[in-house]
Amino acid sequence: MSDTHAQTVAYVRDTMLPEQPAPATEAGAIKWLRENLFSGPLNTFLTIAGVLVVYAMVSHYFAWFAHSVWNANSLAECRTIITERWGEGATGACWSVIRERWHQYLFGFYPPELYWRPILVFVLLFVALAPVLFQGFARQLLLFSVFYPFLAIWLLWGGSIWPEVMIILGAVAGYVAFRVIEPRGDTLAIICGILVTILFWAWLSGPLSGMIQSVLPFRITPVSSEKFGGFLLAVTLGVGGIVMSLPLGIMLALGRQSDMFLIKTLSVCFIEFIRGVPLITLLFVASLLLNYFLPPGTNFDIILRVMILVTLFAAAYIAEVIRGGLAALPRGQYEAADALGLDYWKAQRLIILPQALKISIPGIVSTFIGMFKDTTLVVFVGLFDPLKGISDFVRADFAWKGIYWEPYIFVGAIFFLFNFSMSRYSMYLENKLKRDHR
Repeated sequence: MSDTHAQTVAYVRDTMLPEQPAPATEAGAIKWLRENLFSGPLNTFLTIAGVLVVYAMVSHYFAWFAHSVWNANSLAECRTIITERWGEGATGACWSVIRERWHQYLFGFYPPELYWRPILVFVLLFVALAPVLFQGFARQLLLFSVFYPFLAIWLLWGGSIWPEVMIILGAVAGYVAFRVIEPRGDTLAIICGILVTILFWAWLSGPLSGMIQSVLPFRITPVSSEKFGGFLLAVTLGVGGIVMSLPLGIMLALGRQSDMFLIKTLSVCFIEFIRGVPLITLLFVASLLLNYFLPPGTNFDIILRVMILVTLFAAAYIAEVIRGGLAALPRGQYEAADALGLDYWKAQRLIILPQALKISIPGIVSTFIGMFKDTTLVVFVGLFDPLKGISDFVRADFAWKGIYWEPYIFVGAIFFLFNFSMSRYSMYLENKLKRDHR
């Protein structure tokens, strides 16, 4: 005990000792290392083993990356340059193939003079997603987000704009029917809205678009689906599948939880069938069998067929993820909705689904990431995915025959960028919605 004022106060200190610096092992980098890398014998062993593995990999592949060649017209020229610079037997990466064929990995076989269209679609995608994913943006942008998919379809495939306008008008007609019938019951209003929309698309959209096109011929250069490839194809299928599979998965999850026998049975059969069948089987169905169920002479776009089957596949998994979120909610939330006098749809929209979706965010985003990576499977139905389809096409050129790792590393890096961004946004959204822990 200090002698400070000890003669006046025997046992109680009335002055503060000056602050002392923390021990070296309890602050800064040393503390972090002790807590995260060397907290015990097993953790220490794993840290040392991990460092040795990383060192072995870096030392093995460093020379290959360090001897990279960016300016060459063929793989043989790359190897000649490497030999001249670093001696006989040296190895190195030939990134010249990416420098020469990057446009095919990004745009497939899209006409070069029309590259501005997919670039514009990609830029506008961020504008459309901004008010949906983040707060602080003008809510008026939500109207643009609603119409963006139709604008993107028109810009990517070209042709007349009026078929896309007819799709919007059909949805508007269905919404008007829903609002008119809503006082008689939400279920009846939903059924009538869907029927009106389908009937409009089936019977009126074609004649109306043709008639308006003859009067106002507003069109741009059409591009067939065979020209799509690379990441243009992957992003188109991925974004389209994500946008359509989430609402469908929500409806399937609610259907599986429903008390109506027919709705529940159909939802269970659909979910279990889709989850029990490999995606590649559904892609073959989209490519080969789907046309047999259509009228003769029907031209059903291959990308649209694949997108429908990919959407159904992802929706079945999302339905199970959301069903887990619904099951995790305490029964008191449903009873609270009943006590407030809310009907089924209002209770789901205002109380149940917001909480269930918050719980289900990690599983939903994980499903989206898996679906985006699975777009590479379209190579088996004749489409040029960025991983194998475009790489095989590039290697078919004699100048790049034998190139192997460079295309895969380039494509893998871009896939990682997309998927890592989705993962980080998922973590951001989880932290933002942790209201019960604040």
